[in-house]
Amino acid sequence: MARLAQTAGLTDIQQEILSTVRDFVDKEIIPVATGLEHRDEYPQQIVDGLKELGLFGLMIPEEYGGLGESLLTYALCVEEIARGWMSVSGIINTHFIVAYMLKQHGTQEQKDHFLPRMAAGDIRGAFSMSEPALGSDVSAITSKAVKDGDEYVLNGQKMWLTNGGTSSLVAVLVRSDEGHSPEEAAAKPHKSMTTFLIEKEPGFGEVRPGLTIPGKIDKMGYKGVDTTEMIMDGLRLPADRVLGGVTGRGFYQMMDGVEVGRVNVAARGCGVAQRAFELGVSYAQQRHTFGKPIAQHQAIQFKLAEMATKVEAAHAMMVNAARKKDSGERNDLEAGMAKYLASEYCKEVVEDAFRIHGGYGFSKEYEIERLYREAPMLLIGEGTAEIQKMIIGRRLLEEYRLQG
Repeated sequence: MARLAQTAGLTDIQQEILSTVRDFVDKEIIPVATGLEHRDEYPQQIVDGLKELGLFGLMIPEEYGGLGESLLTYALCVEEIARGWMSVSGIINTHFIVAYMLKQHGTQEQKDHFLPRMAAGDIRGAFSMSEPALGSDVSAITSKAVKDGDEYVLNGQKMWLTNGGTSSLVAVLVRSDEGHSPEEAAAKPHKSMTTFLIEKEPGFGEVRPGLTIPGKIDKMGYKGVDTTEMIMDGLRLPADRVLGGVTGRGFYQMMDGVEVGRVNVAARGCGVAQRAFELGVSYAQQRHTFGKPIAQHQAIQFKLAEMATKVEAAHAMMVNAARKKDSGERNDLEAGMAKYLASEYCKEVVEDAFRIHGGYGFSKEYEIERLYREAPMLLIGEGTAEIQKMIIGRRLLEEYRLQG
């Protein structure tokens, strides 16, 4: 039987990249992932290996030292990495979003300054929108930048930064009412936001004057990767660290980054679901009840059939969303659908694999226990299911609007 989640129409180069990543995952990630996850240990050796493979520059143009690959190639690599350990894909994802935003929206000086070192993996990126009281309402951001001569002074508290401690570059979205009256800013909050590029030292505590990364947030799953808060208290940045050089465009720059990030989250869901299926189908052939492997019981075969179908469907939608973006077309509908379906199906496939394992699925000795704690993160990352359905519904009404 053919392996699940195959992708038609790939070039020889894409197939070679994926084969290399798959071998790395099987040899360097899967054997150590559960132990690292249980210790909540940052996977430095794995990250160093990905750096050597050039994955931190996978989508960065060749002129800046990257591989210049497509979103599809990147998403398929993420799918493979998440199959090994989802936390590792998170380390790459936030870096990738910042690099993408720089490539699409940065000034030439910003691209020249950051992208070559990001491609080499010497600068690691993180991006920051959320705040403690924000939820999904980005327009309610309270962190603020105020112009002071040739600089901006930033104040506020941000939340849920993946790579917050290990990163050396953070793209942060704050309110900047420069050029807007208070009435205009209140009426159109999205036009009063700016993305700033913050360079900092990796680590925790005060990582540059006016900027503090308090420490890691203790999480149910998605361990190993550091998730943090970020506190700006009189943080001073030069005007040339405004992404794109113009204030007021931050919301749209961030949404562009999140759109490709949703394809990435869909790919992570596909990878985790595929690994859960592999664990379930393997265990079902080893575990015996009533004199035969449980895989020979019709109830288990039905479950495996449903799981495999969900893996295939989620993968197909993820590939479609990536290819749509690569073509230069708007893909918010496809990305929203892919993220919604892949995350929901991932949760269901992981739970079915957990059920197949029976009582052993509850043991930390079995890998499925880790996946069971990791899958829920995909339901909220890059927008909850409810946010995805709002995006999908609005786009459908645009496409199917009644005439006359």
